[in-house]
Amino acid sequence: MCGLSLFNFWREKKEIENRAAAAKSRERGRKKSITLLFFLQAPKKTTRRMPTTRTTTTRTTTTRTTTTTTSTRKRERERKQNGGGIADGVKYSIIVPTYNEQLNIAMLISLIVEAMEEKEETASKRKRSQKISSPSSPPPPSPPSPPSPPPFYEVIVVDDNSQDQTQQTIRKLQKIEKYRDIVRLKPRKGKLGLGSAYIHGLQFARGEFVIIMDADLSHNPKAIPEFIRKQEEGDYDVVTGTRYLASSSSSSSSSSSSSSSRITNSSRSTKDQKIKTEAEEECGVYGWDTRRKLTSRVANYLAHVMLDPGVSDLTGSFRLYRKTTFQALVNSMQSVGYVFQMEIIVRAKKGGFKVAEVPISFVDRVYGSSKLGATEIIGYLKGLVSLFMRV
Repeated sequence: MCGLSLFNFWREKKEIENRAAAAKSRERGRKKSITLLFFLQAPKKTTRRMPTTRTTTTRTTTTRTTTTTTSTRKRERERKQNGGGIADGVKYSIIVPTYNEQLNIAMLISLIVEAMEEKEETASKRKRSQKISSPSSPPPPSPPSPPSPPPFYEVIVVDDNSQDQTQQTIRKLQKIEKYRDIVRLKPRKGKLGLGSAYIHGLQFARGEFVIIMDADLSHNPKAIPEFIRKQEEGDYDVVTGTRYLASSSSSSSSSSSSSSSRITNSSRSTKDQKIKTEAEEECGVYGWDTRRKLTSRVANYLAHVMLDPGVSDLTGSFRLYRKTTFQALVNSMQSVGYVFQMEIIVRAKKGGFKVAEVPISFVDRVYGSSKLGATEIIGYLKGLVSLFMRV
């Protein structure tokens, strides 16, 4: 009986030891499994390096963004220094003198931008049609589209310390993305005259050609493409708008036979002829009373008799100049105010520059008051006599 009890005790002890050994074995197996699983997942360490790559990409992107930001800041500094606008690609500088034109200037700039955009779109369509019509090999795959080029024109507003909100209106326009690179404000301290306003704006003009026009909406900006077309047609130095169709055919102060043959032999499309016919039909003065029309006619008649300028409209102020020509003429100018327009055409003729005319329509201002008064008329007559004696 005692031996059986000892045997049972020994068997239970062995079972306990076996269970403990099995438990230890399972624990070791679990640890081995965890270790094995860890090593099996070890290759994923290479994928865990991706954040480093992403960090590098982020740093590269950050570098590019920093570079772009630096370039943008540089352009902003140039805009502030120049009153807006950029130099690259500018071919036409449109100078607009202003004095108390708050109600007109925003609409005028909007119409200028619209007219120039239409001109650019027409030119691009013409280039595309020429490429399609010309036989060539299959076109290569198109490259990625480059960033939009800078505008090919600028509008320089020369304000003579207007007493209304003209300057504030222009600064608001400069904050709009559409006008930011186009509109430049160059104010002056006081009302110093129309001729000196053009000279002041010329100092900041960066285009190859300079266009001058009034700010009171009397000149239709849609005629600007016609000025440009006429200049390109005959390589003229001056293209002036005429309100009087009687002798509005293109005239050149240079009598060289080569220039006349170039104009005669230049091919004109049906569309150009249609545009010219429409422009001639719209040519004239609208909204003036009899006194104002008589004043303009008498002024032009006296100028023709005394100066023989060779153009039909000597007192108009809607013109296109080659910049170098404008600078050369301005350096010899002595007149200011309304006589400025008359003297510059007379000097252009005397200097042998090529001058052409484009028919335009002139509409009397809707907003604001005219700057033409008795003082300006007397100054015009004095300037006319002075020009007759000097030129």
